[in-house]
Amino acid sequence: MNDAEVAPVLEEGEVGLVEYHDFVSEEPFAFEEGGELPGFTLRYETYGKLNAARDNAIFIFHALSGDHHCAGVYSLQDAKPGWWNNMIGPGKPIDTSKYFVLCSNCLGGCQGSTGPSSINPATGRRFGLSFPQVSVRDMVRAQSRLLDHLGIETLHCAIGGSMGGMQALQWAIEYPDRVRSLIAMATTSRQSAQAIAFNEVGRCAIVQDPGWHEGDYEPGQGPNLGLAVARMMAHITYLSDEGLDRKFGRVRRRERESAGAGGYFDVEFEVESYLRYQGKSFVNRFDANSYLYISKALDRFDLGQGGPIEEVVDKMQARALVVGFTSDWLFPPRQNREIVHAMIRAGKNASYAEIDMDLGHDSFLVRAPALYELVSGFLAADEHLPRAHA
Repeated sequence: MNDAEVAPVLEEGEVGLVEYHDFVSEEPFAFEEGGELPGFTLRYETYGKLNAARDNAIFIFHALSGDHHCAGVYSLQDAKPGWWNNMIGPGKPIDTSKYFVLCSNCLGGCQGSTGPSSINPATGRRFGLSFPQVSVRDMVRAQSRLLDHLGIETLHCAIGGSMGGMQALQWAIEYPDRVRSLIAMATTSRQSAQAIAFNEVGRCAIVQDPGWHEGDYEPGQGPNLGLAVARMMAHITYLSDEGLDRKFGRVRRRERESAGAGGYFDVEFEVESYLRYQGKSFVNRFDANSYLYISKALDRFDLGQGGPIEEVVDKMQARALVVGFTSDWLFPPRQNREIVHAMIRAGKNASYAEIDMDLGHDSFLVRAPALYELVSGFLAADEHLPRAHA
């Protein structure tokens, strides 16, 4: 029996077997900071069905290290579920029996969408550092073409955490008449100096790796060590002291794991082994140049465009929910609250919720009944709001 003969729902509440699609835009795309592509590709997945009115679409936006695969599995042999599988599916908070859910790998990414590792049609070689500087706004503008292609004029909701939250906010400002509601989690209106500093350490690890070659490297032969260190550094910021202590504490491995330095500097603690694993596995699925480009896009993101946030969010028409997590020290609760305060001062329909969890920035990705209740409740309330008519 092949996968096509297997029932698509593997168990109750699961979207089951899924496949990705590639949207190819053949129109030129001009970047915010200069530069142009003759066209681009966005890889995406969809779950659920678009209704006759085409107004039940929910766009999910991924974080820096995420991609388009946020729910379901590709095959019975490759049964690793998407990164938000706990949130998306029949009867789950983002209910695919009600909503048409889509998620795309962002412009500048490396999981099927056009980015630095893509082939430049003008040269026949990979773009590398010739790829234009990409911004969160560029990502959103590219996504709008995908919606046009799918025949979706208005989103029921735009949802994302971390960088995904930035995209959800940017969508509501860039296309106010196309977003009815938004949920932004563990996010910020602009990167703090500390967040920029952590990203810079990661970028330095990449560009100082001899394998980087000024961004001109072949797949699998790039700055693997530097990218692994960048991932290890970033991953620490996604966690919390309490969460790490509970999971690992000061537990030592029974046998030291050689890391090449030998002896005294081999992996000794379980938390060290965990970080090494995170670094190595990340290298197998992510491109170093994409990491440089996307992390820089995060650093330069500024919802207020250098001025008061109120002046920009005044363009919004969407009803908004912003969620912060108590142990998130990368984008702490106060940064999430500030967004909502600005929306309220601008007279917008916005609310803030803070969830007490000790898993750090990544709290929005794990199983969390309190978050499930917030999301499902917000979406259910939104169903009863009147639709705008053109």
